[in-house]
Amino acid sequence: MDRDVTILSTEINKLQSAGEFFSGVFHIEVFMKNGKRIAALLGVVALLIIFCLPMFFALKGDFSQEAFMASLYTVLFVAVMGYVIWMVFRLVNKKKNEEDKRMIKNIVFDVGLVLVEFNWQSYLDSFHFDKEKRDKIAEATFQSEVWDERDKGLLEEREYREKFKALAPEYAEDIEDVIRNSTRCVTKMDYAETWTKYLKEQGYNLYILSNYSRYMLDGTKQNEMPFLKYMDGVIFSCDVNQMKPDIEIYQTLLSKFNLKAEETLFIDDRAENCQGAEKAGIHTIQFKDLKQAAKEMEETYGIK
Repeated sequence: MDRDVTILSTEINKLQSAGEFFSGVFHIEVFMKNGKRIAALLGVVALLIIFCLPMFFALKGDFSQEAFMASLYTVLFVAVMGYVIWMVFRLVNKKKNEEDKRMIKNIVFDVGLVLVEFNWQSYLDSFHFDKEKRDKIAEATFQSEVWDERDKGLLEEREYREKFKALAPEYAEDIEDVIRNSTRCVTKMDYAETWTKYLKEQGYNLYILSNYSRYMLDGTKQNEMPFLKYMDGVIFSCDVNQMKPDIEIYQTLLSKFNLKAEETLFIDDRAENCQGAEKAGIHTIQFKDLKQAAKEMEETYGIK
């Protein structure tokens, strides 16, 4: 009997040493950046060895019922402790993942080509100009630097109109007509209101940061931007005389609404505007379509 107890004690010590070894290996693998699957596999192997060793050592040589029962209790103890450790790890890891994914508290939207359609090409086609005339008017208006400059709101609308016409004076009257009715280029996206409402209901703070001229804003805000009612704050370039992708406008956003850059996600269709936001420390997604943006939001930030 004493010999059996001594043998069992020796084997349990071996078992504990083996358990410590495999536990050490397991913990090293867990903390490897790309070793989660390997760590899980090693953990399973370690548990199998721990389960088998007591039985092996208890049954080899002279068999005794006391040694067998002691080994059985050891196996049960290891199983219970392993399960407890696994459950604790899952709980802690789940909480950490939820905290990481919920680091985004603020979602900032561009407007044009994200929440509203801006189809100047079809609008210009509706005038039925010949190709040469159409191309020159496009270059003098929608494709000109003046169009972007106008979003900054430094001049009166009539002054911008004169600048447009100066780029193609032979078509001055047509340019006036095109600009006067240009709010027709903007139509609301069918998903915009539903999407923003849903995100608001999920507890996110929503904001607008968009390059937009005063004339276009006044002509489209009421009918084409129903999503504005879900916003906690809006910044249009014409109101602050700043424009994306200059870093100043992103800093204005953060300071005006007291936002932390690391808790803020910016969605814009233009790469340069995303890059500008990133310089301010803001997370970004370049928008291509709703499905792509929603997928990236979920996979990267846990926003469902």
